[in-house]
Amino acid sequence: MKTLVVGATGATGRLLIKQLLNDGEKVKMIVRSLEHFPETLTKNERLSITEASLLEMTDLELVEQVEGCRAVVSCLGHNLTFKGMFGHPRRLVTDGVHRLCQAIEKTKPEVPVKFILMNTTGNQNTQANEEISLAQSIIIGLIRHLIPPHADNEIAAEYLQLNYKSNHKFIEWVTVRPDSLINEEAFTEYDVYPSPIRSAIFNAGKTSRINVAHFMLQLIINDVIWNKWKHQMPVIYNIFNDH
Repeated sequence: MKTLVVGATGATGRLLIKQLLNDGEKVKMIVRSLEHFPETLTKNERLSITEASLLEMTDLELVEQVEGCRAVVSCLGHNLTFKGMFGHPRRLVTDGVHRLCQAIEKTKPEVPVKFILMNTTGNQNTQANEEISLAQSIIIGLIRHLIPPHADNEIAAEYLQLNYKSNHKFIEWVTVRPDSLINEEAFTEYDVYPSPIRSAIFNAGKTSRINVAHFMLQLIINDVIWNKWKHQMPVIYNIFNDH
């Protein structure tokens, strides 16, 4: 069985690819360009690469990509440039998740495919009745209307919640919410919670990208961990944070 990763050239996506390969997993990835992707990884015989724009691929091409995959991971995100945040596609993450899920359904897998969406702790899980302060709610509301990528993350997560309930035959999902992302060279201990334990706006924690990749790897290869978190939006923090 294989894992398909989209958004693999991003800072977290490439770390997930590396950890999957190091664990002996077979991996497929769809990338617009390999220009900034480590050459050492492209030479790995267990990695299958498709250079294409995800949203421009045909339905048949996407079905071929997800066929036989036990997991699909979206690390899609908007580039932190003016064009990346305010240009098109405005719904990169949502449209990507929608098309991948539709492709998975068409394959009618015998065992539900694990769909993992990398998101943000700034996305409130309203389905779980998470509460935030009035001040944070106001600021998040402004961000939602002024910065399109935040709304995109919210809509993508909501799409999974509303369309793939716990009894769905073909897809199970986890939406991973790291707090403020940082770069670290090595994996460290981390905590995972069902909901934020601190304010994403006024008391943000830190989460290293390599730890996010490690948690997503565990969701893929460890069914005990998967069954603990499926159909939830866990929040991950580096363990050295003061809680």
